[in-house]
This record gives sequence, structure tokens and C-alpha cells, in this order.
Amino acid sequence: MTARAESRYVPALGLRRLTGLYDTVLALTLRERRWRPRLRDRIAAHVPHGGRIVDVGAGTGTLAIAIAARRPDAHVVAVDGDPDVLRLAQGKPGAERVTWHHGLAGELALEAASADAVVMSLLLHHLAPDAKRRVLCPEGRLHVADWGRPHDPVMRAAFAMVQLVDGRAGTRDHAAGRLPEFLAQAGFPRVERYGRLRTGFGGLELIEAQT
Repeated sequence: MTARAESRYVPALGLRRLTGLYDTVLALTLRERRWRPRLRDRIAAHVPHGGRIVDVGAGTGTLAIAIAARRPDAHVVAVDGDPDVLRLAQGKPGAERVTWHHGLAGELALEAASADAVVMSLLLHHLAPDAKRRVLCPEGRLHVADWGRPHDPVMRAAFAMVQLVDGRAGTRDHAAGRLPEFLAQAGFPRVERYGRLRTGFGGLELIEAQT
């Protein structure tokens, strides 16, 4: 959940002093055990032996480390713009299986075309629309876990907290349910929403996009 929306950088949980609580807050509010394994397995299922997987906006590395454990033959690269969360990630068991890079989503030094799969988990809503388009490159498979349209008053109220912290510029399309449409416009003709669940901060969607 770390990235930059235009010139405004949003650290994990909105405030740097809360970074150490990141994993605990996500575990308590986002029902990670329901969707992270499903996302991990979806990514792992389609990457060729020895393939390359890039986790953009990797945060504290929970997903990247899980993917590397699931697919020890693959080269897993994790990128995040917050050095504090990267230090937390690199101290976790299994972190040695992942290649870590410090960098902003919109300024990636990695060649997107060299990746068999790219995953963006709770990243895109931090970016303004133009920044989203710069990040999205229609190469290989793109896996996205991010906020979708709230479907009832309780979810709308919960998502209002996300918008308060992360701003409305990047979250407006998510609140309107436009993420699949946005991915199609970015150059992915095949977009599948294969999961949706309620969390403490709104409705979370799992999406896979292919060229």
C-alpha cells in the first residue's frame, strides 16, 4: 500500500509512525487469509518454470515471500518506494528467496517486458489516473488486488476511511467500479474479475488481465 499519487507520497497506513503496525492492521481488517493464498496460487499457476514475477508496491513483502515459497524455481522481484517497509520485509523468514528493489511504481527501472507476471496488491488506488496508465504495461499477465465499488452503505462507509487517508484522486475510479474497464483501456483485452470479498475497509476485488 505504498506508492505516490502524483507528487504526494503515501506511506503505509498513511503515517510513517504507523508502519510497524502495517501487518497487524492488514491481518485484522482485510481478511488476508481469504484472498492472499488465492492470489498467490493464481499467479503461481501460469508462470513458466524459471519465470520472472514482479510485485510492484510490495509493502512488507508478505505476498512476494509467499509466491517465492510456492514457486522456488521462479525469480521473484519485489519493488516498493518506502525504505521502512522494505527493511521490515527483508527481515522476514523466506525473504532471501526474493530480490528486493527500492523504487516508485511510476519510475520502475525494471523492464516490464521481462516479467511473466506482474502483481499489484493494494497499489493502484494510491495512484492518480494518469499515473495508473504509466504503470500499467500490457505484457504477460497482470494480477491486481484492490478496492472495487462498495455495494452497500456499510462498505461505502468503510471505504470512506480509505479515501480519507489516500485521497479521492486515485480512489474515485475504484469507488465507481471502473477498475476492470480501466485495465481494458490500458491495453488488456481480457480482464477477469475472479474474486470479491468484504473487508473492514471496503470491497476488495481480485482481477487478472491478459493481452
